Amino acid sequence: MHETDVIVIGGGTGGYSTALRAAALGLEVVLAERDLVGGTCLHRGCIPSKAMLHAAELVDGIAEARERWGVRARLDGIDWAALTATRDDIVRRNHRGVEGHLAHAGVRIVRGSAALTGTRTVRVTAAGAAQEYRARRGIVLATGSRPRPLPGLRPDGHRVVTSDDALFAPGLPGSVLVLGGGAIGVEYASLHRSTGSAVTLVEAADRLLPLEDADVGRHLARGLKKRGIEVHTGARLEDVRPYEDGVRATLRTARGTTHELRADRLLVAVGREPVTDGLDLAAAGLATDARGFVAPADWGRLETAVAGIHVVGDLLPPPSPGLAHASFAEGLLVAETLAGRAPGPVDYPAVPRVTYSSPQTASVGLTEHGAREAGHDVVCSTMPLTAVAKGMVHGQGGMVKVVAERGGRVLGVHLVGPHVSEMIAESQLVVGWEAEPADVARHIHPHPTLSEAVGEVMLTLAGRGLHQQGTQGA
Repeated sequence: MHETDVIVIGGGTGGYSTALRAAALGLEVVLAERDLVGGTCLHRGCIPSKAMLHAAELVDGIAEARERWGVRARLDGIDWAALTATRDDIVRRNHRGVEGHLAHAGVRIVRGSAALTGTRTVRVTAAGAAQEYRARRGIVLATGSRPRPLPGLRPDGHRVVTSDDALFAPGLPGSVLVLGGGAIGVEYASLHRSTGSAVTLVEAADRLLPLEDADVGRHLARGLKKRGIEVHTGARLEDVRPYEDGVRATLRTARGTTHELRADRLLVAVGREPVTDGLDLAAAGLATDARGFVAPADWGRLETAVAGIHVVGDLLPPPSPGLAHASFAEGLLVAETLAGRAPGPVDYPAVPRVTYSSPQTASVGLTEHGAREAGHDVVCSTMPLTAVAKGMVHGQGGMVKVVAERGGRVLGVHLVGPHVSEMIAESQLVVGWEAEPADVARHIHPHPTLSEAVGEVMLTLAGRGLHQQGTQGA
């Protein structure tokens, strides 16, 4: 039996951030990982997908240069092997960096599948050999998530793919049917359109990004349709059938009509589910909830009903959003808790949410509907990005929407348009620090920028409107 202070099971963003912070605080840490340190985000999700979306942005820029600006540019084609080699190099360098940080911090990485054997003990098995570990301070569960399957349809990595293998499917398909209009589905629809595929996007809810503000979904759908993506909301796929060179599916629309769809590839992006296979939660007196999550008994410590066992990342149910940057914050919280500190809970409403499609979306705080449901007396102001000069330069549309209490603080900020992923940090502070529109309005935004649209909306809500007059809901 090997003794240590902390055992972390899972080396994704939540797990390795816990390990790094705990080690920095002087704790002895064992990190058990059966695959690659860095998890889904680094190897199959966030990093490789954003690398390819950057390449897609460059492709789109060539078309914009030619069609809008008179630049005699031409796209001769996409060298798929070169593109993926650059993507893979970025992933490899990040992976080496994470492993280097862990080694420098003194974290011991144990390769293998981990299972609980008690409230303080873990068995790690690799190649038929097992090692037993005991944690003096506590155990951290960080085993992540996987794509939620479509019942009755088995992914084959070519005709039917999930978000985990879509980036690594062979070649560039001529047509793609994307099932799921959440952030993952929208990003992949955008990526495939940029690289030349005909794209159909199907979402069962009445709008894209159904967890975001309704105006975000509307503006996003408008932008995607402008790019030639066929968008169906309030629709469902029925009777999906793979065949030799693709898939056939029956689409039932929001109006109740049906028609046949064909595509070279079906990308299933209907959400993700927690991974607890082989963890043997029962050995420590734990169980998942009805949705498969491991719910904490104490959200301020992210500690389960079994003292000393904590949870971070995608194993957590809402309000944890299942985002990598939220996992970092959860890892810091748990590590500091195990070190005897009192860091305070994660401020989940102030966690920004970003979709890296074209156009992008970025939000933080409450939606208008959510704010009203919570009982706030709400006032909103919305401004199109094309109402500011830099928005006209970009020419992609989009908007800024601010949700605030009447006479009080900002409750939510919602952005659609180019580069809004880089604009949301300001609004994260506004919401997190419970600032009022007048607090923001007294600070000057640079001109001409996209960010000045946020300043303009805050001026309007503070009763000092310049280029924009009045508010909605006032």
